[in-house]
Parts: sequence; C-alpha cells; structure tokens
Amino acid sequence: MSLKANITEDMKSALRAKDARRLSAIRLLLAAIKQKEIDERIELTDADVLAIVEKQIKQRRDSISQYQAANRQDLVDIETFELNLLTAYMPKQLSDAEVGEEIVRAIGETGARSVPDMGRVMGLLKGRLAGRADMGKVSGLVRARLLP
Repeated sequence: MSLKANITEDMKSALRAKDARRLSAIRLLLAAIKQKEIDERIELTDADVLAIVEKQIKQRRDSISQYQAANRQDLVDIETFELNLLTAYMPKQLSDAEVGEEIVRAIGETGARSVPDMGRVMGLLKGRLAGRADMGKVSGLVRARLLP
C-alpha cells in the first residue's frame, strides 16, 4: 500500500473513531498532498509524499518554537500532537554511524576531494537518505569530512 493510501486509510479510521484532533491533522496533510498533485498535475510517489510530510514537520517545529516564545501552551500542545502524528509517517531514522557510512561511501563514489565537490556528494546522499536523516546535519558532516 502506498503512503498516500495509508494516510487516507488513517483518515477514515479517525473519522469512524470520531477523533477530531487526529482527523484534522490528517486532513491538513492530505490537503497539502492534493495541492501538490493539482499544482504539478502529477500523481505523487511515496518519496514526494515523504517530502511533504518532512515539510509539514518542519513547519510544526517552527510553530512550536514561536508559540513557546509567546507563552501559548494551548497552541504548543496542538502543534506537538500534530508533530507526533506526522512523525509516525516517516521511515525509521538512520543512526549517526549509518549516516557516516553513507557519507564515506558517497564521497568514494563521487571522488570528492574538497568542499567545492560537496554538491555532487549531497546530490547523491539526498536520494539515498531522503526522509531517513536530517539533511542539514548531513550537510555539516559532509563539509567536515571534505575540509582539509
């Protein structure tokens, strides 16, 4: 079953269970997926759906930090609930050791020697690690390996 179909089934079960909070969060995710499909006139793959889920997770984290700064615990609780729900759709995250192994392998495959070669390494890693590692963190690790 595709990830999009799985999300749709979760929406149906939340509807049957009359779980309004869960239903609302899932509907927001499905709306973002549908919007992307309409804008680009394509059927999204699981990788595309994962990218949308990642974007939604990032938005929730940003909102949580802003709501905490404003002392709005009620909104923090809502965003945290949605963040936990969205995180459940992400694949298992790789450990630091596994990410390190992938970086070493990608550097070897691309023949990268210095920081200007970083784009090729990151292009390769983005496809391999999508949804399974924080690409910002990966970028820092790649840069550290390529510095003289």
